[in-house]
This record gives sequence, C-alpha cells and structure tokens, in this order.
Amino acid sequence: MSYRVDLNSDLGESFGTYRLGMDAAVLDYVTSANIACGWHAGDPLIMDKTIALCKEKGVAVGAHPGYPDLMGFGRRAMTITPQEAKAYMIYQLGALQAFAAYHGVEVQHMKLHGAFYNTVCVTPALADAVLDGLVAVNSNIRAMVLSGSYIAQEAVNRGIPVIQEVFADRGYTEQGTLVPRNEVGAFIKDPEEALQRVIRMVTEKNVVTNTGKVIPIVADSVCVHGDNPEAIAFTSHIRKGLEKAGIAVGHFQYSQ
Repeated sequence: MSYRVDLNSDLGESFGTYRLGMDAAVLDYVTSANIACGWHAGDPLIMDKTIALCKEKGVAVGAHPGYPDLMGFGRRAMTITPQEAKAYMIYQLGALQAFAAYHGVEVQHMKLHGAFYNTVCVTPALADAVLDGLVAVNSNIRAMVLSGSYIAQEAVNRGIPVIQEVFADRGYTEQGTLVPRNEVGAFIKDPEEALQRVIRMVTEKNVVTNTGKVIPIVADSVCVHGDNPEAIAFTSHIRKGLEKAGIAVGHFQYSQ
C-alpha cells in the first residue's frame, strides 16, 4: 500500500517591525503554508511577501484566521457569537484570497489559529458558523481541521473538501484533542519520537494518547513548526524520515 501526506506550517506571523519565525527556511521542507491574516499576527506586507515566497518554492497557500488578539498572539480564549465567527472568517479569508489572486495562485485551504482553532473544535455552533463563512467566500477551499473533530465531520457532511490534520510535536488526549500547553505531555520534543508517531499516524491510522490509550486518527496533513533553528532541524528530520519510510510528501493543490 502506498501512503502520502502533506506537511503544513504556520507562517507569515511577523508584524510591522517585529519579526517572528524563519519562513524562508521552513518553506524548503513543508508543502502547505498557513498564512496569518493580520489579526493574531501578520500584516498586508507580510501576507504579500509570504504568498510570493510560497509561489516561488511551490508550496500551497492556506489562510490562517485567528482571534483579533495581536497582544496575546491569538492564544487567549475569547467569547464570541456564531455571527462573529462567521464574519471573522469572511474578513480574514477574503483578505488572503485577494493577495493570492494578485499573485496568480489559489488558496488551497483554511486552517484556524490558536484559541480559535481549539474552541471551534469543541463548539459545534462556532464550527457551523466558521464553515458558513468559508463557503460564503469560496466553497472550493479546503477546511484543514483537527482529525476526528466535529468540524471535520460536519465539513464532510456538507460536501466541503477536508484535510484532516495531526500534529508532529503535540500530545493527544483520549478525546482526540491536543493536550493543553500548560500540562505534562503537551509537547513531543524528541525528533525521532515525533517521526515514529507521525509514521504510525499515517500508516496505522492511530495514536497513543497521554494516558496510554490508543485512539483512531486520520493524518492527511501533519503540522510542523519552524520558528527557530531547532524547529527547522525538527521539521527537516520529519520530512526526510517520512520519505525514507516510503511515504510521499505533497500538498493537495492539484488533487481531486
């Protein structure tokens, strides 16, 4: 049996004179980019530059909408209504789509950021609103969402193309959610351990949780991070290890 997986990373998260991440370096290893849309990070110039880099390196472009929270980098919980969630999607996805059109590339997917991502995964009303916003902008854009989550199943039910996402460097709970960052087992720091977990998720379609229980999982795309030299080495190890294991690595831009 042949296996194939996408590698994605969160990019374009600098803002004004503040520089964050090593985008040019990480783009040498990933196949899809989640580009900040100006609310939790990013700005018009950064969005423009990042999309240009993606086009140059053959990396698929994705929108990375977050909460309007620059000071908290979008990682603080916010109480919002479904109407707001839908509007946030339309506003941010529409902005990135405009820059993508300017560069002559299509937006492959949408992936939420930080607290917005985590909250939507467990809040059906917000998940429904996010999908409403996605369809309002462009129903052909894929929803990159947490594997096994409500929003993943609802997108399938609506006929929205879905990319189910797993994480190379994060621990999982028995419910299939990510272990909170402030709890033991939240991060997988050893590159080889992370690689073997990813290979298992892709080929065996399951993962060992923080309690030792094995749960099913679908790994269409693997999230990796590259915001420092160690993270770049981590990402490189994952990419090379997957290919050595016979797993093809590529995005979904031209797949049916």
